[in-house]
Amino acid sequence: MRKLIAGNWKMNGTAADLGELRTLAQQHPDPSVDIVICGPATLLSRMAETGLMIGGEDCHPAASGAHTGDISAPMLADAGASHVITGHSERRSDHGEDDALIAAKTQAAWAADLHVILCIGESEAQYRAGKTLDVLRRQLDHSVPDGATAATTTIAYEPIWAIGTGLTPTPQEIADVHSALRAHLTARFGEDGAQMRLLYGGSVKASNAADIFALDHVDGALVGGASLKAADFSPIITALEQAR
Repeated sequence: MRKLIAGNWKMNGTAADLGELRTLAQQHPDPSVDIVICGPATLLSRMAETGLMIGGEDCHPAASGAHTGDISAPMLADAGASHVITGHSERRSDHGEDDALIAAKTQAAWAADLHVILCIGESEAQYRAGKTLDVLRRQLDHSVPDGATAATTTIAYEPIWAIGTGLTPTPQEIADVHSALRAHLTARFGEDGAQMRLLYGGSVKASNAADIFALDHVDGALVGGASLKAADFSPIITALEQAR
């Protein structure tokens, strides 16, 4: 299984920031892992010109229509994207997206030949109540449509309380969660579930990347703020390339 590292620029980035991607492409001209940058729709076509793989940060479940301000999966593909994020906790919380909507968006992305990075994660209250695995299994069951394969879908586990906070679960907690996710996916999807890539996200940085990537069933990362600058993101990519 080829590992994957994805950057999520969120609501950041203008044309002035494209140089960071060109620098990153120069620093990793022949990577041994898949590198994907998910950026704002305003930049996607220009980001694609850097030679890196590009992804959208969200898509609408419809292919077209009267949905002012939304971006469809075919539009993302037309702009040069090969991937898209669905189910990010910030979409779930800021826009009230539920599992059914995320599943519909995921199916729309597949129809446009986009590879989906589907996010799941628990809140701090759920974590402290010991409900992490219950929450994640429910999100997997209802956000991931039937028919998901390793070729079309990657799962990103992002504990909500660790995103942008500088906090991370312990290595043992990450390992336990990823092992449980692998078992759940394998039980539902068979060999595809066994091969589906599992990413960790939530305050991943150069100082902790190697320890995280050394864990079983961690096949890469979804990186937020640290993906905005080549100087911060490149060492994380290198750590993944060097992981066993």
